[in-house]
Amino acid sequence: MSVDSNKSPLRVTIRKPVSRTTVILLGVAVWVIFFAAWELAVIFEGVNVLLVPPPETVLATLYELLTGGRFPGDIGISVLRVVGSFAGACVVAVPLGILMGTFAAAESFFNPFVSAWRYLPAPAFIPILLMWLGTGEGPKLALLFIGVVFFLITLVMDYTRQVRIELIETALTLGASQKRVLWTVIVPAVLPNVVVAMRQMLAVSWTYLVIAEIVASTTGIGAMMMRARRFLHTDEIMAGILVIGLLGLLFDLLFRWLHRALFGYLYSQTR
Repeated sequence: MSVDSNKSPLRVTIRKPVSRTTVILLGVAVWVIFFAAWELAVIFEGVNVLLVPPPETVLATLYELLTGGRFPGDIGISVLRVVGSFAGACVVAVPLGILMGTFAAAESFFNPFVSAWRYLPAPAFIPILLMWLGTGEGPKLALLFIGVVFFLITLVMDYTRQVRIELIETALTLGASQKRVLWTVIVPAVLPNVVVAMRQMLAVSWTYLVIAEIVASTTGIGAMMMRARRFLHTDEIMAGILVIGLLGLLFDLLFRWLHRALFGYLYSQTR
């Protein structure tokens, strides 16, 4: 008796969605494989557990950090730094990117400057940020801001260029002013992709977090990891890495939910 392969829950089909159950199962499976491979590497490769502690040790350390110390406060401070700097970057990048993608004159004026700064590594600004802004929150927020804003401008500009020219020409033919076309045609059309760009660049902001928090900082996840390094507490360092990854995943899921909540019509068209 043959089995219809089309009914297989794990059948792989190009550009076809899978069921929610399959999504959850596959998402859990990849983490099970990851932790199993980590555990097996520690057991069979004979690595130094001081340098590469097993998963259960890291998880136990994470529990202790969350329940018996200042680590929850460090997590809250890191989240505020990322969210605050990212919000500032969005306030600058989104309107500027839309203007650059809409008006060739704006692109011609701003793009040479934005493109040049986009290739400069944000950590290179650490010494001068410390001299300008001192050792408080200023240099940390500025570093996170610089690491994101220029890439976000470029992404928003490119997405704005992709708005169908037929929509713009139709609105102009019907007598709409350029200002009205911008607000009623271009902005609504590009907003779904703007949220996608924000989701993409928030991940970059999290990657700069540890770099920002090792700069004259005594608080935050990165500062905790630097304190652990001094005493060879590798389990605490790996616990911090795990927390950053989990926070990044939570924010990514939040942006996915926000995109679906704001632009549900895009998903209804694909059903």
